[in-house]
Amino acid sequence: MTTSITRLYGLGLTPGKLRGLQRISNPNGTLTMVATDQNSSMIKMMREAMKKEPTYAEIVDAKVMLSRALAPHCSGLLVDGYYGYASTVAALAIPKSTGILIRVEKSGGGKNDVGAPIGEVEPGWSVAKIKRCGADAVKLLAQFEPWELDSAERNFELTRQIYEQCVQHDILFLLEPLHFPYKVNGVEESKEQVLARKAKTVIETAHYLSRYCDVYKAEFPGTLGYESDQQLMDNLKRLNDACVKPWVLLSAGVDYDKYKKQVEMAMKAGASGILGGRAFWKEFFTYPTPAERQKFAETECVRRVKETDAIVQTGTPWFAKYGLTMEELHSIRATEGWHARYGGGTATKATGPADPHAVY
Repeated sequence: MTTSITRLYGLGLTPGKLRGLQRISNPNGTLTMVATDQNSSMIKMMREAMKKEPTYAEIVDAKVMLSRALAPHCSGLLVDGYYGYASTVAALAIPKSTGILIRVEKSGGGKNDVGAPIGEVEPGWSVAKIKRCGADAVKLLAQFEPWELDSAERNFELTRQIYEQCVQHDILFLLEPLHFPYKVNGVEESKEQVLARKAKTVIETAHYLSRYCDVYKAEFPGTLGYESDQQLMDNLKRLNDACVKPWVLLSAGVDYDKYKKQVEMAMKAGASGILGGRAFWKEFFTYPTPAERQKFAETECVRRVKETDAIVQTGTPWFAKYGLTMEELHSIRATEGWHARYGGGTATKATGPADPHAVY
């Protein structure tokens, strides 16, 4: 039975977004994605390892080396525009079979009076440029606390604007909210207070933001060792229920063994995959020479990505979260004239006899 492409349109899955999902996914619809877009944390690691401020060229070389080692083993690679994308693509460090996501936000934006981050777009960068340079998806980091009203409203508005720009340019949008500490009545929250409310924040944020994206990159809703495994599974199921769109799990820089357990739990709860970074490669900068760093990237980092990918393959395909099956996708067809109506056109099917000598 043929299914109308309108079914996809009603879900927001227009041709550009659908193609982006295909590009960053595994064949079964799960997502194994690796991040090398971290700038502030990567520079800090390099500064500590090198005992000096890294140059632009040294940062670029590190990103290209990591990308070349890991990109062949993941379905999608997340890079930044400032250091990563142009050099990584020009150096042929990402195979054509791996999708590319580019972050749109500025690293280390401003904060309000209570220390809450206020998101900004990277100066000189935009959704339009990400689309123009051939990427498959846009990623936005939106630090979000529902109960810090000022930053919540500002970061919500930034998220909504980027979401609408991605609709306009028909490019896939991946959203990454993060919780953070802030001052309450002038006093900075303690680590214990932040830990105590992390799960509630992560789940509640999904209610606010998960509809304003195509793939939702979620934090682990809780902390291993702080809550019981049963409580964490309950939290994950509540997160899955709160997410309107397919969701993947970030790593937040935890050690790999902890991330592996988090991934196993998330896949059982309904996650569609992962987008992890430092858990795979954070020891990279502890090696003193480029040759040793390259060996670590090509051995241990690759092993971690492959091991995680095997777990991800058991997750929920992105199309299942949209209420679709692979068989339904195979049956979808567009009607004649769709190309003219696409993007706001109004043309209808031509009337009158067709010209037998014309090429349509």
